[in-house]
Amino acid sequence: MAIHKVCDTECCTLFLFAKKGDNIEISYIMEKTILIGGEAGLGAAVTSHFIGKTFTNLGYYVFNYRDYPSLIRGGHNFNILKISDKPVYSHEYKYDFILALDQKTIDFHKKDLNKGGFAFGPKETDPIVQKLQGPKILANNVLIGLLFKYFGVDLNILFAAAEKTFGKNADMVKKSMQEGYQLGSEKEKLKKFKSRCFISGTEGMGIGAIAAGIDVYLAYPMTPASPLLHFLAKRQLENNILVFQPENEIAVINAALGASFAGAKAMVGTSGGGFALMAEGLSLAAMTELPLVVYLGQRPAPATGLATHTGQGDLKFALNAGHGEFLRVVLAPGDAQEAISRTQEAFYLSSKYRIPVIILGDKHLAESNYTFNDIEKSSLAANRFILENPPQNYKSYKITENGVSPRAVPGQGPIVLANSYEHNDYGHTIEDPVWAVKMQDKRFKKLNYLKKEIDKLNPVSLYGKGSNLLISHGSTKGAILDALPQLKGFRFLQISYLKPFPAEMVAKEIKKSKKVILVENDARGALADVIREETGIAIENKVLRYDGRPFTPDFLIDKIKKSK
Repeated sequence: MAIHKVCDTECCTLFLFAKKGDNIEISYIMEKTILIGGEAGLGAAVTSHFIGKTFTNLGYYVFNYRDYPSLIRGGHNFNILKISDKPVYSHEYKYDFILALDQKTIDFHKKDLNKGGFAFGPKETDPIVQKLQGPKILANNVLIGLLFKYFGVDLNILFAAAEKTFGKNADMVKKSMQEGYQLGSEKEKLKKFKSRCFISGTEGMGIGAIAAGIDVYLAYPMTPASPLLHFLAKRQLENNILVFQPENEIAVINAALGASFAGAKAMVGTSGGGFALMAEGLSLAAMTELPLVVYLGQRPAPATGLATHTGQGDLKFALNAGHGEFLRVVLAPGDAQEAISRTQEAFYLSSKYRIPVIILGDKHLAESNYTFNDIEKSSLAANRFILENPPQNYKSYKITENGVSPRAVPGQGPIVLANSYEHNDYGHTIEDPVWAVKMQDKRFKKLNYLKKEIDKLNPVSLYGKGSNLLISHGSTKGAILDALPQLKGFRFLQISYLKPFPAEMVAKEIKKSKKVILVENDARGALADVIREETGIAIENKVLRYDGRPFTPDFLIDKIKKSK
């Protein structure tokens, strides 16, 4: 079993070596952090995405973080863009630019403005909006013009982006951009590189689901899973997908199992409270051996908790939800690119082994935008694993060497049964103790074959070098990668498959490390408990964050350097 080794060097750091007297031209390095903020409804998120997309079209790496309260109007929303000419995977709370849609944004964030930074707000935008006699939302475009004039970006590039984004409404957008552009002054001149991809974790999951051949997506809206419902709904006609919102989460999972029984590739999405309602249906999927992919977008709990913020407190819930003992897969993508490939893997494993697979995400992964050179998909075939010509004496739960019964669907000829009661190999209800043992053993026979399959999918990844080890899972990956160059002597083990757990791989890395530190977005460090249960190794050092906000490199570096 080989660990997926991503990087041998101190990750993503630029080193320049020169002897005294050498005449060396040092390449241009650009890194800026921009905050865009205002009340909910003023368009901070749209503006941030437009700016980020424009920079990626110019060839820069951008990370976009979104922070907002549970309000439709009012409150204080803001986005943070980290822009660089080298890969970047997280944000900071120190800014080079503040683009304010209201005075509150400047008042609140100006303390974190870097020396020499710029704050643009109502003082600059209000006169132009009044001049144009347009709606207040035009202030966004004035700020865009001001910003890109600073970097010497050609106005026609902004116009082309506006036409693509806003279509018929682009004329007024372009006018307000031009006014802001004329108001600004050029301070720097950006180089242009090859255009890059700019996608969110949600979009990654949607792309992965489509690539896997999804037929049905069912969900009841719940932050932060709702954006996937919207993403797939917009694309259902062109991709021949049924996207539907039933009346509640119980209906969601049961309808999805009905679709799966009929042969459809089905996926559901929810957050913690909705997943709680789906727990009985998860057990039903296990007993009926119907494939199902579940997207669990985490947020802080218990109860409603912090509805629009992030956390990783549902790990043990995902690993154990449902009554009784049954197989499941739980996997956790670390960024938008992984969201694509891991979602494809979820469909593949669910269909092949006839089990539920849970994709464990969170708000930070779902709503942050990441930059990649290209969008890469898994090479796994989008196979349905359904018999083409099942025999007339077909057994829905035939006992096989690997525990996977050949799958047929209704309408192919023979009778196909799916039974929530314990059953025999045909699917008829039984209470016989011999058959009860046979069926339970049959379902668990899949485990060893499943583990071997997952070992081929790089269940863990190793970054950097060093005798000390950071361990984490999910969306913490970005901040850890950005912090790693400043954490000399540390390497990073990312665990992507949490069930079945890659115990041997994890134990091997821990045992050869001097110091081991767990990094997790929860209050108790649930992953440490899982590691102890699976390997017998206790991890005492933990860097935890549970205020609803994701890790940043500065936060991590400070806490890790202070750890014993």
